[in-house]
Amino acid sequence: MHKVLAIETSCDETSVSIVSNSGDIYKIHSNIVASQIEDHSKWGGVVPELAARKHLELLPFVLEQALEESKIRIEEIDVIASTVTPGLVGCLRVGSITARSLCTLYSKPFLGIHHLEGHLSSILFSKNYPKPPFLTLLVSGGHTELIKVGERRKMQRLGRSYDDAAGEAFDKVGRLLGLSYPGGPAIAKIAKKGNASKFNLPKCKISDKEGGFLKYDFSFSGLKTAVLRLVEKINLNGDEIPIPDIAASFERVVAEVLVERTIKCANDYGLDNIVVVGGVAANDTLRKMMISEACKKSIKVHLAPINLCTDNAAMIGAAALFRLKFKAYESSLKLGISGRLPIDQANTLYEKKPPF
Repeated sequence: MHKVLAIETSCDETSVSIVSNSGDIYKIHSNIVASQIEDHSKWGGVVPELAARKHLELLPFVLEQALEESKIRIEEIDVIASTVTPGLVGCLRVGSITARSLCTLYSKPFLGIHHLEGHLSSILFSKNYPKPPFLTLLVSGGHTELIKVGERRKMQRLGRSYDDAAGEAFDKVGRLLGLSYPGGPAIAKIAKKGNASKFNLPKCKISDKEGGFLKYDFSFSGLKTAVLRLVEKINLNGDEIPIPDIAASFERVVAEVLVERTIKCANDYGLDNIVVVGGVAANDTLRKMMISEACKKSIKVHLAPINLCTDNAAMIGAAALFRLKFKAYESSLKLGISGRLPIDQANTLYEKKPPF
């Protein structure tokens, strides 16, 4: 059994977690998340410099609370891990330097974790999580990707968003409708009062070089623009904006696009298990629609626990534990951080085996 102390500071959540595993059983001993939503809501989105400063301010207290709640001393920890890519560079730097400093102080191995692999690993805390190969729909504020996961975490990206990710589209449409930040929960709440069939919004596609479409890829910028044009037209007519109906129609179309392309991809690649992770994976409409439509194709759906859909350190710890389970390489204490790195290059973060 390994115990991991994990740090997540890739965007606007300051989080520290202590996790362990025994075979295929993954356990969370503590998972402290300090949200910065209040700090950024007045700006309608994340301000990178403000986020980095808040991480620097909050991280010592979050670390102390995580250790206290877990009742595990840092001397008992086997490995210290932190998110090193992708994310906001200033934010990543705060968590990475903290983790590597602790490794030096306590003579612990360091593991740099890919943020998207962290989201993928959140499913490990679910019961009966699937064995590879399977298809993962990772849908969050900054990423919408379809990733085939094979043995020993061999990952192949099969689809992605080319402009706004689904979470970004929720935030922008929420702001357009005068709703609070973040837009996802705000839209989901008010959409319950609306008619999801009221407006016929577009399901945008990405063109390929042969004159067709990239069938597993996503584009939400056009959908966002369609909502803007709809609101402008209603304003021009002097009518009241039917916010619940627009929110419900927007939420339905986003869910339909995600579900249709995910199931199409799973079918084409002969995969009978779909994993759904990331912040938008908490959306109730998406969860219900995915289960319903996948069932028609005899595909089983595995949903990340709702409390682990948004950014948190437990998922980073789970990714580290999975790496240790298969004797993955240790990261160098000189490993830097990167704002971007494709998920299929996650193995480049490791260079030698851990000393146990």
